Amino acid sequence: QMRLVESGGGLVLAGGSLRLSCAAHGRTFGSSIMGWFRQAPGKEREFAARINWSGGNIYYADSVKGRFTISVDNAKSTVYLQMNNLKPEDTAVYYCAHGAIYGKSAMWNDWGQGTQVTVSS
Repeated sequence: QMRLVESGGGLVLAGGSLRLSCAAHGRTFGSSIMGWFRQAPGKEREFAARINWSGGNIYYADSVKGRFTISVDNAKSTVYLQMNNLKPEDTAVYYCAHGAIYGKSAMWNDWGQGTQVTVSS
C-alpha cells in the first residue's frame, strides 16, 4: 500500500495558477501510474489527469486539457499538477491517487487525503 500526501491547494482568483504536489511513500512497480482526481461540492469524484513514473502515458480530462499539466519527479517520488487559467468551476477537493494499468483500464488502489482548491470570480 502506498501513502500519498497532497499539498499546494488554496484560494486563488479566476485566471490564476496553483501547483499541487503529491508525495508518494511506498514501493512503486513498473506498471504503476499516478493520477489526480477532483470532487466538487455535491458532485461525484472525477478524473483530471494521469501519468506513469517514466513521465509517459499522460492523459487529461477534456475539462482541464490545455490548462493543467501533470508531471513527475522520480528522485523525489512526487507528482505535480500545474493548474493555469483557473476557473471557478475548478473549485474542488483535489485527490492524488496511485494505481496500475490492467489491459486498457486503470485501477486506482491508494488515495491521498485531498487538498482544497477554491477559485473565486
